[in-house]
Formats: sequence, C-alpha cells, structure tokens
Amino acid sequence: MSSNSHSSQNMKKVIITGADGQLGYELQRTVLAGYECIATDKDDLDITNADAVMAFVTKTKPDVIINSAAYTAVDKAEEDVELATAINSTGAANLAQVCKDTVVNGKAIQFMQISTDFVFDGKAHTPYLVDAPAEPEGMYGKTKQEGDEQVLKILGDDAFIIRTSWLYSAHGNNFVKTMLRFMAEREELGIIADQIGTPTWANSLAQAVWQAIDNNVTGIHHWSDAGVASWYDFAYAIMEEGIELGLLDKEITLNAITTADYPTPASRPCYSVMDKTTTWKALAFKSEHWRVALRKMMSELV
Repeated sequence: MSSNSHSSQNMKKVIITGADGQLGYELQRTVLAGYECIATDKDDLDITNADAVMAFVTKTKPDVIINSAAYTAVDKAEEDVELATAINSTGAANLAQVCKDTVVNGKAIQFMQISTDFVFDGKAHTPYLVDAPAEPEGMYGKTKQEGDEQVLKILGDDAFIIRTSWLYSAHGNNFVKTMLRFMAEREELGIIADQIGTPTWANSLAQAVWQAIDNNVTGIHHWSDAGVASWYDFAYAIMEEGIELGLLDKEITLNAITTADYPTPASRPCYSVMDKTTTWKALAFKSEHWRVALRKMMSELV
C-alpha cells in the first residue's frame, strides 16, 4: 500500500482500489492538489470481504473511495463466474455500503464506481446514451452491471458511475503494447474490423474522475476519448505512430478480419461507442480525439 500527499491538515484522503491497474496507476499520476491517495491492491484490501472493507475504512477514514478494481479477463470470466461476481458485483456493493454507513469529517464518503461499455449489447448504430438499457452479453459485462445496480440501489442519487471503453496506458498490459510487440516480430497480422468503439487513454479517464470528485458530480456518466475506431483502425494508428516515434522500424501488412474469423469464448459488443455529451457538460471539459491521446501515451514508451 502506498500513499502520496502534499502534507497539510486539510488534505482529502482518497482510497484507490485496483491501484496496480492501468487506471489506478494514472489516478496516482494525475492526483489533484489537496488530495492524498491511499493506493491499494488486493493484498492491501480484499473488497470481496465486507468486514475487511469496514476495518480498512475505519482505520484510514477516507473522504472518497474510487473503485477501479475489477475482474477484467473477459474470456476467462465465462468460466470464472464466481470470482468475477465477487470482485465486480459483491466488491462494488461492499464499498458502496461502507461509504453510505460511514461518516468522515461530518459527511458520508464519496464513492466513484468505474464501469464499462460491456454493459451494452453492442447492437446499436448510434452512440449509447447514459440512460440506454444495459443488456450485457457476456459474464464480464453482466457482473459489472450487477455491481453498478448494487451501487445505485445502496447510494441512490449519491451514486457516481463512469463507464469507459478500450482502456490502454504505458502501464500494464493492453492492446497498444501487444500490437507493438507483434508488429516488431511479425510480417503480417489479422485485426478485427467489424467491432467499433473508442480507444481511451487511462490518463484522460483519470483526469475526468478527479474532475468529477472535485465537482461532486453524481449520476451515470460515459467517458472515453473522442472519435470512433475499429480495432483495425486502432492497430493501423498504432503502427503509424510507432514508426513515427521510432518504436517500430517498418510497416507490416494488416489484414482486416471479422469477428467470425476470430472466435472467442465471450462475445464482445459489435458497437460500443458511448455518448459523452452529458459528462462533458457536467465536468466542463471534453475528451481529446483518441489519435491525439494515443500519440501522447506512445511518446511515454520512447
């Protein structure tokens, strides 16, 4: 467990769960002045254990909890339903409940739940609004949606849920880093071209979460970078940026393939672009285009 702060009596304490993940890492990098991060991973805090959550919160007395812990192995979740449910649903409920039941500095603890585009079925053709029906197809999406529902049930109007998509960063494993590795090793790659969404730099999501905390934003929100792409478009951009930045020394052949050409245990949304206009309004700032964000993140790898 690590803690970073600007030492002062008036610091707001923020527990970050899943601190070793991509978003957890970026939340620590982008922390606003006046906030102190208590960074936890599963060894520090087992969110699936309600008593452990209560004990940890009683000891640390946070003003805010950001739940960026999640079981995100989409295909494995189809078999590992029990663990996915424990982390994504029970864990979120445990954290929300302790926020409701605990008063710190005269106030209930603010709670931020990070969710996913996988709560949608992917059958839409226009960006999903925040109040679009959540109809997840796979177990990952179902367990995340169950967690969101628990949070809403427990916290009501005080709940804050932010859905995001196609997350990547310089930290951890993700599509960008996998593509760079494959592109350096191979002459050609087949990339899915019929799944459409929006890549999101975890750094931009982290900044949005801090803005939401600082402005006491509540409700359900969507945050990804701006624009749309298929995985094929995303891969092509990674290759172009990679060559430009000297991370790759040559172009390779990218073949556009269909979802049917690459079967996986879990089905993925064909279309998961989310409408972000209400979030942009609530936070008073907009996402950058995903190509701009991609260039910034990839510059960190040089």
